[in-house]
Amino acid sequence: MTTTTLAVLVPLLPFLGAAAGLLLGRTAPGFVRPLAVLPTLAALVLAVLVAARQGAGQALDAATELTPTGSVPIELALHIDGFAALVAVLVGVVATCVQIYSTGYLHDDPRYPSYAALVSLFTSAMLLVVYSGDLIVLLVGWEVMGICSYFLVGHYWETPEARAASIKAFLVTKLGDVPFLIGLFALGTDAGSFRITKVLGTVASGGLHHPTLVALLLLAGVAGKSAQFPLHTWLPDAMAGPTPVSALIHAATMVAAGVYFIARLLPVFEASSAAMVVLAVMAAVTMAGSALAALAQDDIKRVLAYSTIGQLGYMSGALAVGDRGAAVFHLLAHGAFKALLFLAAGVIIHASGTNSLAAMSRMKDLRVRVPDAYWTMTVALLALAAIPPFAGFFSKESVLGAAEHVATGHTEHAPGAAGWIVLVVGMVTALLTAAYACRLWLLAFRGHGAEAPDHGRQPLVMNTVLWVLALPSLAFGLAYRVLPDWFGGGDLTPTLTTSVLGTGLALTGALVTYAAWRHTTALAGRVALGAVAAHPAADAGAVESEAIATHAPAYGGVAQAPDPADPGRLLLGPLHRHAAVGFHLDAVYDALFVRPVRAGASLVRFLDREVIETYVRGAAALPRLLGAAVRRAQTGNVQTYVSALLAGTLVLAVAALLVATGA
Repeated sequence: MTTTTLAVLVPLLPFLGAAAGLLLGRTAPGFVRPLAVLPTLAALVLAVLVAARQGAGQALDAATELTPTGSVPIELALHIDGFAALVAVLVGVVATCVQIYSTGYLHDDPRYPSYAALVSLFTSAMLLVVYSGDLIVLLVGWEVMGICSYFLVGHYWETPEARAASIKAFLVTKLGDVPFLIGLFALGTDAGSFRITKVLGTVASGGLHHPTLVALLLLAGVAGKSAQFPLHTWLPDAMAGPTPVSALIHAATMVAAGVYFIARLLPVFEASSAAMVVLAVMAAVTMAGSALAALAQDDIKRVLAYSTIGQLGYMSGALAVGDRGAAVFHLLAHGAFKALLFLAAGVIIHASGTNSLAAMSRMKDLRVRVPDAYWTMTVALLALAAIPPFAGFFSKESVLGAAEHVATGHTEHAPGAAGWIVLVVGMVTALLTAAYACRLWLLAFRGHGAEAPDHGRQPLVMNTVLWVLALPSLAFGLAYRVLPDWFGGGDLTPTLTTSVLGTGLALTGALVTYAAWRHTTALAGRVALGAVAAHPAADAGAVESEAIATHAPAYGGVAQAPDPADPGRLLLGPLHRHAAVGFHLDAVYDALFVRPVRAGASLVRFLDREVIETYVRGAAALPRLLGAAVRRAQTGNVQTYVSALLAGTLVLAVAALLVATGA
């Protein structure tokens, strides 16, 4: 079987599995789980074969015209280079792990068949984006992922949070997709084709008109899909969906698509220095803002959501300095440890028996109750914090090293300003990332919250998946020696300066957070003991729980009970309440867009009901009144009719006489 045939089957198999799952989900429930796992697993095996055959050699290109358009052709095209081959393997690994994990996590969910089918369709759409060599075909996968995310985020549609989150995710990403579509049309028009190879050839020959405008239009779509500032607000709310869906979206699909798209078409963005600086600023604001927000969240999944936004900011920063190798390297490493983080969080939630206990302030003694999640999540958090020798260290240092090269003038792929922006903010974010990673670990596994119900040991498949993902989270970073051959020869070796500074800042962030936690824990203990001394009959734990409930603040309108030993409050100080609600960006959007749209809708409704409907009702009332008057004259009495006839005749005679006399 040729490599082209194998590549075609990679996105096709999950699609067929999704179609079969939707058709047979209710009539043959015994086939649901095999149809969820086996096609995705087969796609992973084929993706590995394609990567092994393609290797670091010449890119694989194949195309056939889809249909005559009369102008710019649309083709079913493949363009598989080293980047595409490895990203497809990542998608296959994470999707397979999510499907296997979900068989245990959603074992008793009545909507599991539709869920599993949508996950397969989601996977197929992302693989289509990865392998596609035509921008319009890529757009199809891009949009299918959007509709899949809508249904999957809203899986628990009975809850208002899930319904609102699914609508918000759909609308915000579509807001970016409109300019994105215009940018794609502009590229196709300038190149005379939507083939990626021809578009890149046009850029290389200087045939791209208005490169800055096109790049900025495309960046709008990327910001929406990859949750970058200012279109990132949908991603934290999307945590209302099932946790395995969060792992899939954050690690290998949806949000990774935007970063991958820029890496695919990086020369288009490099053609405009202004676009590269805008990308750098967008990445910097995203990195720093999301890290501060993560440090203030109480819900464990929202911490991880803001973490994803920040790590995507690192990838965008690498692209802003013209190093797509570093960006995709971090994309691959992040996919492994972020999937592990979410699935470990799912084990914690599953052990508690409800999503409502995802608040870290309510967690206690979890390292004993969920040992598999404890150890694997520790590995993933060390990778997230970029502590050597875990995977995140090597991939994040490749980003910082690339920024240093641009900032110091060692390369001309991007403006020096972009290099300095990414380097400085990336260093600060390294400190903040380690701080919120340490805080999550302390509150989740060494917290002093209320004891949650123990629902026993988790299904074996869930814990097995955690250990499978722990391996690349630990060791994948060492691939920096061989990946340059797959990425076109760029050096991914960590540089001494950024390695020392980045690791030092990360350790500083973790140590300061630990010290703050010890201080707040001791303070909370003294407060609880003082309350017990004042009320000897009271239990210390009960007093502490009551104090927590009494002083519970509102996070985004939802009452939460913060851990009195939360170091984030001490570290952020007055900034905490702003960071906890995402720096009020949703409120800004509500004031700028939502309220004016609602006011306009109210005005239209008023005009429709009070003006247009009044006119319509009046137009109908007049004939009705005339009809009523005429109906009164129809009495059915012959004498009345003859009298009326005579009266009419008399009136006409008098009128005729008057006319004749006047004449």
